[in-house]
Amino acid sequence: MRDKIDFKLFVALWNRRQSMNTPEIHFRMADWLQNAWETKQTHLLLQAFRSSGKSTIAGLFAAWLLYRRPDLRILVLAADLPLARKMVRNVKRIIERHPLTMHLKPARADQWGADRFTIQRKTELRDPSMLAKGISANITGSRADIIICDDVEVPNTCDTADKRSNLRERLGENNYVLVPGGTQLYIGTPHSWYTIYADEPRTEIAEDRAFLDGFKRLKIPVVDEKGQSAWPERFAPEDIERIRKSAGPNKFSSQMMLEPVNIAEGRLDPAAFQRYEAELCYLKEINLLQIGDRKMVSASAWWDPAFGKGSGDGSVLAVVYTDETGCYWLHRIVYLKNDPGGELDEATQQCRQVAQAVKDLHVPSVAIEINGIGRFLPNILRRELARAHVPCAVKEITSTRPKDIRIMEAFDTVLAARMLYVQASVYNTPFISEVQEWRPDSKGGRDDGLDAVAGALSLEPVRLKKYYAGSRQNWQGSSQTHEAKTDFEV
Repeated sequence: MRDKIDFKLFVALWNRRQSMNTPEIHFRMADWLQNAWETKQTHLLLQAFRSSGKSTIAGLFAAWLLYRRPDLRILVLAADLPLARKMVRNVKRIIERHPLTMHLKPARADQWGADRFTIQRKTELRDPSMLAKGISANITGSRADIIICDDVEVPNTCDTADKRSNLRERLGENNYVLVPGGTQLYIGTPHSWYTIYADEPRTEIAEDRAFLDGFKRLKIPVVDEKGQSAWPERFAPEDIERIRKSAGPNKFSSQMMLEPVNIAEGRLDPAAFQRYEAELCYLKEINLLQIGDRKMVSASAWWDPAFGKGSGDGSVLAVVYTDETGCYWLHRIVYLKNDPGGELDEATQQCRQVAQAVKDLHVPSVAIEINGIGRFLPNILRRELARAHVPCAVKEITSTRPKDIRIMEAFDTVLAARMLYVQASVYNTPFISEVQEWRPDSKGGRDDGLDAVAGALSLEPVRLKKYYAGSRQNWQGSSQTHEAKTDFEV
């Protein structure tokens, strides 16, 4: 008889015991979970808006599974241990009080702990029936038939690139804990554009497939495509509008509509960028440099050098052009790489990469920030430019103003006027992530690309004639010197 009780009835019986009705949204979740279990779908993602009761349904699902198969081992992972324990406590309470599961409570008190418990079962297993762990905990040696990842992505685990990388690495350990054929169930809401729940790969962080690629998904935003509330009894239109106003656009989109955006309001908005696909086209015969149908009249390049390792600063070159209308074209960002096993020293390796980039992009001048380690680089770069026969001047720049102020002054106006065009290749670099996450006075975030682009934007336009004489390139079209014959005697 027990095997014939479906999950929706299990949920309804529990809610009736609590003197509550079961909303349609919970029946929808329950039906989806049971169907996935019975059809042996083992990779599941349940996304529903905040306060929708998704964790409550997941706890009931765990209790229902133990009711159906008492020998199951369930591991709960959350952003921290207290959050994981919350689900374990909820399941314990269900087992103690649900009319179909009360017989599963163990006789021994030591089997009924705060972060783990073992129900009455026939098989003698080393792992408990249910175990709570924070995402940073060591789970090596554990085994589980089911892993429930309940809100593993929160601001504290995903608000920087390093944290997001660490979160993915930690979740990768699930594959060594889960038994063959085991089930993974993720429950949560996105807190970043680079969320683990994204349905498309984020190529700018070198993903060739989405982190949860292949997972069966159920996504329930608070308002559906027809503008109807997913839970009208609790979230009436006026309530939804109040939440929208109080939460702000980013948080509402992320937590209530399940759209991948940064939950924190960033200072800069990459949505103001004008993305373009066109490549640079230089017509030597008529000294013309174009991007698409726009004529470029000036160029600036800024190199912010670094030899950092691990979480240290990155070495970045940014190249920006200006067209005849005064719009800026961020055409390339190069995050320079070193080969530790190479024959050349790191400084020469980077200088050669810069020399190649300015040659390919017809850049007349490159500025180097010489604060700190950059002081000895200009001469090395000049040497490498000469070796590669690249006619490019090297300008030495000392930055004395705070970085935050430099970035704000460089970006605020051009973004407000929507005058910054960004080439598609830039979206495959860490730059977009830096823009989304950057906030003045923020600590620990990456801003190497931002700083380099801000430097390039701040430079005065450089006319090529100063550096390209005779038969050299002169795509800016600056006026030529002409000696006229006159009748005047001076």
